[in-house]
Amino acid sequence: MMTPTLSLQRMPWLVVMSAALLVIAGLGGIARGDEFASGRDLQSRQLVWIAIGFLAMLVATWIPYRVWKPWSYPLFVATLLLLGVVYFCPARNGAHRWIPLGIADFQPSELAKLTYIIALSHYLMHRRNYRRLRGLIVPFALTLVPVLLILREPDLGTSLLFFPVLYGMLFAAGARARHLVAVALLGAMVMPVLWTQMSAEQKSRITTLFNQQDAGPTPRGDGYHLHQSKQVLALGGMWGSDVTGMKIDDPLAYHLPAARTDFIYCLIGERWGLPGTFGVLLLYLLLFGRGLMIAAGTQEPFGRLMAVGIVMLFAAQLIVNTGMTVGLMPITGLTLPLVSYGGSSLLTMCIAIGLLLNVGLRPGYEVTGEPFRFRDGE
Repeated sequence: MMTPTLSLQRMPWLVVMSAALLVIAGLGGIARGDEFASGRDLQSRQLVWIAIGFLAMLVATWIPYRVWKPWSYPLFVATLLLLGVVYFCPARNGAHRWIPLGIADFQPSELAKLTYIIALSHYLMHRRNYRRLRGLIVPFALTLVPVLLILREPDLGTSLLFFPVLYGMLFAAGARARHLVAVALLGAMVMPVLWTQMSAEQKSRITTLFNQQDAGPTPRGDGYHLHQSKQVLALGGMWGSDVTGMKIDDPLAYHLPAARTDFIYCLIGERWGLPGTFGVLLLYLLLFGRGLMIAAGTQEPFGRLMAVGIVMLFAAQLIVNTGMTVGLMPITGLTLPLVSYGGSSLLTMCIAIGLLLNVGLRPGYEVTGEPFRFRDGE
């Protein structure tokens, strides 16, 4: 059993602090979005989800993470089944992403990201599964199935996350360099297949990325979201409207669809300027660095790979979400981890943080600092 003294010594407090400050920053951005929307009070609802997420994080931290190893494959299969169930649920804005539960809607694709990492960690912990090229076929198939299911919902943003997570976990497991190149080439080869599975709206969002026009009249369609995201971010200026005041009286200038979910980063920039946006990025970097230190500090392969997968998930989601706000990535329905409004997203990320803490916290497990075993010559 874990003694209180030992648990406090092992607790990765930097992860806890970074996650808590990101949640607080998200509340500030959601509050600004509530002011602009003049409608639903999403900040109060987010506080409820934060309380639920905190309890889920405690449970994920307390239960020894190796308990989940024998359940990893069944949990992943169950999540895939839920990804199929969404197609029989009512569509919302033309998308089948949610399962209505009465008091709230559940988004299985959020949970799929986490069960995928746990299942892949279980598979890659065995050396024979990552040192041979044919052993990499299974993880690639494990990746492709949820990607295709999520892409058909349609949800372009979430589907983009699985491949960088796969690649990062293969590298951490110790896959040979030439095999990693082969996996990258295989991923490039399936891109045309993924393109055929995209909806017209998803294809439009990608093509809009290469047809940006900052001058002239406000564009319509998908170009409008990108135009408004960059404009709201720019209206914050250097120090943000909390310091300098709002620059424009026209409320339409601050109109931004999905501002409190997909574009929460813009609201933080508008409210707190460059210190706010850079501060959020710094908090993520601290979380990533400490998370990789947790992974590097354990010799237990299942926990090490799970920690790497969680860090890669957060990093990929950060890059896609912030990149789309400034026109470097296609507009997707992807939240900013721990910051954006949303119950399924926040709950999943809180569980992920709990599992990350769990890996660094368990006494009796090997945690003596063996580095990742990446050896091309073996």
